[in-house]
Amino acid sequence: MSNIGLAFALFGAAFAVVFAGIGSAKGVGLVGQASAGALSEDPSLFGKVLILQLLPGTQGLYGFIIAIFVLINTGVLGGAPEAGLAWQKGLMYLASCLPIAFGGLLSGIHQGKVAAAGVSLVAKKPDQSGRAITMASLVEFYAILPFLISFLAVSSIKGIAI
Repeated sequence: MSNIGLAFALFGAAFAVVFAGIGSAKGVGLVGQASAGALSEDPSLFGKVLILQLLPGTQGLYGFIIAIFVLINTGVLGGAPEAGLAWQKGLMYLASCLPIAFGGLLSGIHQGKVAAAGVSLVAKKPDQSGRAITMASLVEFYAILPFLISFLAVSSIKGIAI
């Protein structure tokens, strides 16, 4: 029973990576499908659609960063897992990972939809790529917010006395 806190913390890290990664995979996949169609018509658009393709991938990176911080804070990364991590702290880590897990999932999917629509815009009007990138980038704000909340929450747990 002494490792239940560590188990909760590891579940949190896994949720951050898996759900944010699913959002990124889905988003990048949507843009990839749209890009393939656009590039079949005009291969010179590759550079413009590549930027749109990359944008939804950041959510998975944010989830990965949060998971790394949890693993560092609990000592799992470094070879000395915190023995007897209190279950309350473990739940705190788990709860701290949820904003990026679900924020990354949803924003990745929706950023992919906006970026895929942007690819259609670029296919018809290549000079509008800046606007397409701007529209897709606006969704990124809603990935950065949960990332910051998760980062601040994970960073503050180690110093809490239980």
